[in-house]
Amino acid sequence: MARPKHALPDLVSPAASGIDAIDWTSVERDLDAGGCAVLPQLLSSDACRALAALYPEDGHFRSRVVMARHGFGRGEYKYFSYPLPEPIAQLRPLLYAQLVPVANRWNAAMGIDVQYPADHARFLARCHDAGQTRPTPLLLQYDEGDYNCLHQDLYGEHVFPLQVAILLSEPGRDFEGGEFVLTEQRPRMQSRAEVVPLRQGDAVVFAVHHRPVQGTRGSYRVTMRHGVSRLRAGRRHTVGVIFHDAK
Repeated sequence: MARPKHALPDLVSPAASGIDAIDWTSVERDLDAGGCAVLPQLLSSDACRALAALYPEDGHFRSRVVMARHGFGRGEYKYFSYPLPEPIAQLRPLLYAQLVPVANRWNAAMGIDVQYPADHARFLARCHDAGQTRPTPLLLQYDEGDYNCLHQDLYGEHVFPLQVAILLSEPGRDFEGGEFVLTEQRPRMQSRAEVVPLRQGDAVVFAVHHRPVQGTRGSYRVTMRHGVSRLRAGRRHTVGVIFHDAK
């Protein structure tokens, strides 16, 4: 019997076990303190290599973006088509379920009158009803000299305020440089930058657009952006798990 084109055998349980091993209380604390948190060893090295190997196979993707053509930086990425590859299809709702309490609490703190359903399928239905029907999980590829400018992944009216990036390559072996960078712009202050160290299989969860910060007069919004510094050598692959779909 032919295997479906998106099937990656024997990679489902590592994704589930990676979720179960995470200290989500610590993740929530880190997100509140700095707008990002590391999820260590979310995927096995085998799963990482299998996902990275999909990049040349266009049948898995709906579109390809060459960053330099749009002023986004250098490098390229491809958006997966539905159905998503098994590890990503499994991780997306599992991660959403863990992060939705933070998202709802953040919106309440920032005075944003939007609350998210507990189930990811219901949130996607909200997106699709508004015309946001195109899948947003993506696979990024960087070669020597490539980089990703600071940006936000919004895609439409409905935006889940957190997203996840999973490093599929091993720093020091597969590539040099190419650090994940996050910036925070507080009102009337200069931007704060943070470099998040990751190993193969690690993920970073981070704020997409805004996050609340507690001040002396209550919570206020700060603006977040993310990117990737210049790759000095080698090749780097990353999966981006965005929870809202695109128009």
